[in-house]
Amino acid sequence: MRDHFPVLSMLGMLLMMMAGAMAAPLAVSLHLGDRMADSYIAGMVLTAVAGGMLWLGLRRHGTEMQPRHGLLLVTLAWVVMPLFAAIPLLLAFHEMGRPLSFVHAYFETVSGLTTSGGTVISGLDSLPVSVNFWRTFLQWMGGMGLLVLAVAVLPLLGVGGSQLFKVEAAGPMKDNKLTPRMAQTAKGLWSVYAGMSLFCALGYWWAGMRPLDALMHMFTTVSLGGLSSYDTSLGHFKSLRVELVAVVFMLAASCNFALYFSALRRGSLAGFWHDPELRGTLLVMLGSGLFVSLLLWYKNIYPLAEALRYGMFNTISVASTTGYATADYLHWPVFAPVMLLLLSGVATSAGSTGGGIKMVRLLLLLKQAKRELQRLSHPRAIRPVTLGGKVVDNHVIFAVLAFIFMYGCTVLVLTMVLLLTDLDLVTAFSAVLASVNCMGPGLGEVGPHSNFAVLDDFQIAVCTLGMLLGRLEMLSFIALLMPGFWRK
Repeated sequence: MRDHFPVLSMLGMLLMMMAGAMAAPLAVSLHLGDRMADSYIAGMVLTAVAGGMLWLGLRRHGTEMQPRHGLLLVTLAWVVMPLFAAIPLLLAFHEMGRPLSFVHAYFETVSGLTTSGGTVISGLDSLPVSVNFWRTFLQWMGGMGLLVLAVAVLPLLGVGGSQLFKVEAAGPMKDNKLTPRMAQTAKGLWSVYAGMSLFCALGYWWAGMRPLDALMHMFTTVSLGGLSSYDTSLGHFKSLRVELVAVVFMLAASCNFALYFSALRRGSLAGFWHDPELRGTLLVMLGSGLFVSLLLWYKNIYPLAEALRYGMFNTISVASTTGYATADYLHWPVFAPVMLLLLSGVATSAGSTGGGIKMVRLLLLLKQAKRELQRLSHPRAIRPVTLGGKVVDNHVIFAVLAFIFMYGCTVLVLTMVLLLTDLDLVTAFSAVLASVNCMGPGLGEVGPHSNFAVLDDFQIAVCTLGMLLGRLEMLSFIALLMPGFWRK
């Protein structure tokens, strides 16, 4: 157990950061006088005390971490931080006379921090603004990752921060350094994220949103989270300008933030379009949006102009794993919603705030399939897999194949578990896929004009596990279950 004391000490520091984050909704509550301040104060105190006890009690054991410590810390952080983030929600809903069960509160905060966007709360329009602010602010913090922020601002992590950064970073190629120091890289990525957030908030304000609405929807747009302060999501505003701003920033946040960071350091966008993953992400999203739009027009669902508006917006929203909705796409031809759900698994780039398999893995999988087909006719030919003109090591290919296998197994097993509870196939499969892809709404009973509250507590717990597995990209979590991990 002593071997893991540094991990628990770092977890304590992260919990104190979470306590500090609760000052944001507290300030909103005090400013608006919505009588929810006591809920955030209690949450801050409990979280700070728990974090302080772990950090102060164990800091003498050092903070240097090995790779396996990074795996353990990342997993513990994504499991434990939502527990404390749920405290203000539980207290606030009790104060409102609408008690929220622990399972529902934990689902809501996991959905927030993992940027999934699923919700079990109805009547969002009537909630105190500070409660909606906390829900959406959690998504903004989880978008770039609280752990990446920790690497950026906590120098006590030292060299161990690199282990934390590698485990937390999404995608198969985690060893590419943008700067010599991981802390510098993390600061750069968070700077890009903050800059994009500022422009997005200003864009929504320009489009006609009130300042707090613009801020809350910025939180869930750049994080590709999709939670809203309204039951009808972004459709509440009935504004083409709002939807255009959302589309621009959903597309921008779906691309690798490292590309923006590198472009800013060079002072030039030259070569930006040459990145194969960026091209794949944008072409798939825009091409799919156009295809769905034309399908809606051809099937006489909407006139051409409306088909383009609703088809492009909702396709990009779901494909980017944001999950905003301006129409109930379950009433579209069945091909469209199924296509949208499948796109949520592959369209976003590694290094973005999106979920799913990631476009780079799909590209590598296609190139590996092409290599195997070529080997059938030329078995002695040596054909390395290349991406962007660079040879990809075989260990990366093997890691991609392992991830795809575990991804498929996770979706299959969790779907079968939900089917055991007599849930219908469409709802079970789409709820699991939406959870694992960190996308939010699914199909059937958990479609865009409903939410996960229609499920029972056990089913919600299964979806919560799916969100955690999706955010941890499966392998990190499953590695903890291996006996060899716990051997010193």
